[in-house]
Amino acid sequence: MRALIVEDEEYLGEAVQTGLRRETIAADLVRDGETALEYLAVNDYDVVILDRDIPGVHGDDVCAWVTANAPGCRVLMLTAARTLDDKVSGFELGADDYLSKPFDFPELVIRLRALERRPAASRPPVIEAAGVSLDPFRREVYRNGRLVRLSRKEFAVLDILMRAEGGVVSSENLLEKAWDANANPFTNTIRVTISNLRKRLGEPWVIHTIPGAGYSFEAPR
Repeated sequence: MRALIVEDEEYLGEAVQTGLRRETIAADLVRDGETALEYLAVNDYDVVILDRDIPGVHGDDVCAWVTANAPGCRVLMLTAARTLDDKVSGFELGADDYLSKPFDFPELVIRLRALERRPAASRPPVIEAAGVSLDPFRREVYRNGRLVRLSRKEFAVLDILMRAEGGVVSSENLLEKAWDANANPFTNTIRVTISNLRKRLGEPWVIHTIPGAGYSFEAPR
């Protein structure tokens, strides 16, 4: 999952960004609405964690832009306001969820994971394929009943590949979804991460290289 945090409170924004990265969620942080729209125009985010009262372009306008231009992106709206009218107006703008400040970080993570599953409600929380079981809530991976210990980035890449359900995922897509905006697209980071994943999961390989296209997760050939 890749998230955009739009929060003008410096300490809070940085704390959320650090916490999400520890949860294997790639997270970019901006502090005003205008910059948020610039990031949204060039990046493919799964969710926007949006403070409603932000400088420049108002959070309501950012939410409206996401609703109109990025239908696959979810919006979790943050605000210090607690009244029912505030919540209703937020949902009317297209927000998918609403969290009042102050909030507990574990609740934020749970809500994000729930939003991640929402487009395919029938999909179980635990992803299973080719003898591999991935639990995004517990951050646990098993292969044929054996616990596989992965780094945060390895877990994030495996999550993306398994959710593609056998489809090919390009290196660019993996870099965009599993890393933040500071990632260097010219490094061999993806290749090294894929190599490490294969070693940790063991043979026979379930992650295959598709020359000129990317990678796919499927049953051993």
